Amino acid sequence: MAFQENDVPLQIETERRRKMKRILYILVCLLAVGMTQAVPVPDNFLPQRTETTSGPIAQGAEGRIVFTAGNSDASFNVYSITGQLVKVVRVGADQRVSVEFPKGFYIVRCGNQWSRKVVVR
Repeated sequence: MAFQENDVPLQIETERRRKMKRILYILVCLLAVGMTQAVPVPDNFLPQRTETTSGPIAQGAEGRIVFTAGNSDASFNVYSITGQLVKVVRVGADQRVSVEFPKGFYIVRCGNQWSRKVVVR
């Protein structure tokens, strides 16, 4: 009698799936660790950014995010990385506001103009 795949007892098949899940989990973890390694980039690789105060800006800093309105009033929505609204910050024209946040990644949206990822160290 020939061996067929559907003749394998359910217990052995479950064990195979469990082993495959473990292998997949280990591979994903190894890839995640490998992706966190920093790669050196030459200074002239990216174009230099010049800061202008004509538009709204949000920058991450040590324990805070600094919001700059630019030429007109601006409203910033700060979201956690899971998408929950954390805070709404309103800044008057030509003003700068610094708001404390716990360390982490945040998504800052300025009205309907732009959205950016901000890192608080």
